Amino acid sequence: MDKNFDASRRKFILGSSAVAFAVLATGAVTVLRNDPAKSRETIEPETLRSIKVDAWVSIDSNNVVTIHFPSTEMGQGIMTSQPMIFAEELDADWSKVIARQIDQGPLETFGNPHTGGILFTAGSSSIEGYFTKLRMAGANVRRILLYTAATVMGVPVTDLVTEKSEVIHPRSGQRLTYAAIANAGSMVTNVPAITEADLKPREEWRIIGRDQNRLDIPAKTLGETVYSIDVRVADMVYATQALAPVEGETPLQIEDGEARRIKGIIDILPLKNSVAVVATTFEAAIEARNKLQITWSQTSPFRGVNSQQELADTELAAKDLNLTATAWENRGNAVAALHADAENVVYATYTTEHVYHAQMEPLCAVANVDEDEKGAEVWLGTQSQTLSIGAAAQALQTTPDRIRFHAMQMGGAFGRRTFFARDLLVDAIHISRAVKRPVKLMWTREDDVKNGWLRPATAHHLSATLDKEGRVKAMRHRVASPSIFEFAAPQRWANAKGRDLLVMEGTESSEYDIPDFLAEHVLLKRQSRVSAWRGIGWGINCYARECFIDELALKAGQNPLDFRRRLLQNSPRSLKLLDEVTQMSDFGNAPNGRAHGLAFAGYKSTLGAGVAEVSRDPNTGKVKVHKFWAAVDPGIVIHPHNYIAQTEGGIIFGLSGLMRERVSFVNGEIEQQNFYDYEVMRIGDVPQIKVNIVESGEAPSGAGEIGVPMTGGAVANAFRALTGEHLRHMPFG
Repeated sequence: MDKNFDASRRKFILGSSAVAFAVLATGAVTVLRNDPAKSRETIEPETLRSIKVDAWVSIDSNNVVTIHFPSTEMGQGIMTSQPMIFAEELDADWSKVIARQIDQGPLETFGNPHTGGILFTAGSSSIEGYFTKLRMAGANVRRILLYTAATVMGVPVTDLVTEKSEVIHPRSGQRLTYAAIANAGSMVTNVPAITEADLKPREEWRIIGRDQNRLDIPAKTLGETVYSIDVRVADMVYATQALAPVEGETPLQIEDGEARRIKGIIDILPLKNSVAVVATTFEAAIEARNKLQITWSQTSPFRGVNSQQELADTELAAKDLNLTATAWENRGNAVAALHADAENVVYATYTTEHVYHAQMEPLCAVANVDEDEKGAEVWLGTQSQTLSIGAAAQALQTTPDRIRFHAMQMGGAFGRRTFFARDLLVDAIHISRAVKRPVKLMWTREDDVKNGWLRPATAHHLSATLDKEGRVKAMRHRVASPSIFEFAAPQRWANAKGRDLLVMEGTESSEYDIPDFLAEHVLLKRQSRVSAWRGIGWGINCYARECFIDELALKAGQNPLDFRRRLLQNSPRSLKLLDEVTQMSDFGNAPNGRAHGLAFAGYKSTLGAGVAEVSRDPNTGKVKVHKFWAAVDPGIVIHPHNYIAQTEGGIIFGLSGLMRERVSFVNGEIEQQNFYDYEVMRIGDVPQIKVNIVESGEAPSGAGEIGVPMTGGAVANAFRALTGEHLRHMPFG
């Protein structure tokens, strides 16, 4: 897309009598004004532009409310959901709300409490982490407007109400728009502090819990959304990389004479693990890259690794009870209980292979290093502004305040754009510094596949015993896998005490009533780049557990639904979901030639249950999922239609991963290249999907992940019900 990107998106607040409100972590509010004639809070426009980064919201002279949201939009609709929360407490007119993504800012104001206080969008934490924070900030601004309006009208503030960006005095009929109040004179900022008790009761909500138009859709529909891959700035050049075929290798010798003769080539640069080609066009850079002859080192320890051997070794490690493991969840004494009843123990082992994120937009970064090489301007679609700014600052050996950061929307992420800045962005910084021009570094799809950060291969060895009534007495869930944190976030791993939530979350089985229970992690040495994948640990851990629960039900001679109901007898929320999904699907009454499978799952505080209806082609053996039903309880739902859409997307993502997606490697080199040999689900394979929300009123939680964890168990259990065969290896295809 041939666009000229406005490098200063902050300019939107200038050029009108706009007022911005900075709500600090303490609850204090600073009013920032760009019209020097208005009041004593006035500051100069250029100063406003530089500090507007502190503001949650601005109101212009047309009563348009611009709300800044701290998470990053990657297709999950957070550009709408977070502003909805703020707008509810502000009592804004939603038809005049504009949303702007926060590029950077003080973490004490904008940081997510659920991700260590930084700007970080992952793990369905954006609503859960910011719900109360956004409400408090919106309520603070509303209170400022109310007290200022009371002064303007000359009435007690207790006589005023708000509605759709207006303050109203019902007794006299006086009405003031927020814009009129904001531009009436000096704002009253010395107001009583907002507490959670001051927030709107739920019965007064007008925006939260109601379907709204997604604010990101019009620009996407019209092709106006600017992603990293669209950014063009003055004097910009393009770069591509010949990346090391095996992790850890470096270029020893580069024959680039033929490449340098390509028209438009600016430079060819050796980097730590690649050779960068810089040109006036991306096409020229690719053409020159293809003509490079590079001799790579042969010393990487990853040169000898093979994915099939790794998978076999992982399964052996899970089964080897003599190997040390780190306890993740420990209730009672499962080891002693299983040992005491050793002759009646039921065992099963499940394995999963590596998968790639397959986000639609390949990786891309734009960087422009300053003349003094101690600062830079950066454009990046990232799941963490904070980590990306830190990576850029470290690359230049400078401080984060010298990085002017533009957080772009993303064409998908699913975990791929969490920690990647330390490679791609850092390389873009180095290239820009070398050529002394702004550089757009882009990877092709093949680059992205060959150098993917993968969901690790895992093995799950489960064991359990049943009492005389067929109830689970003791259970052990042993997961063998490398650590994701150790590679992707080494600083976090250093403080994790061997506990990797990206691998182990979802093994807790805390909703199940099992007296003696142990979930443990057998830590293995990684043999590929690894990262979180949509659903993180819950996706594969719930698959293994739910298949095993069906096997235990079979051993006990019970219906899988009744067996789960007994296990969930102390969780009313869970039982409601089971009732809902079995009624939706008419569970157990599949048409002839098909069967139903059930899985109970969760993601953090969200609970879900799914039913799959499958068949098997008698001629080809191909498994087909015809229908999928899901019931979810995420607590309070902010945006119902979007929540359903996100759950549907998660179900499709999970089904695609379990049916056919897999990455293999030989001698450290990934074999797949593009979507022709890394197969994702096609439209014709997508089943009919029905999602019902069973809202409990608990604190809100996320939508992006919950569709994944229920899919594996539901499909495998349906297949077993249909054929009597167990699907203990993912992908099933």
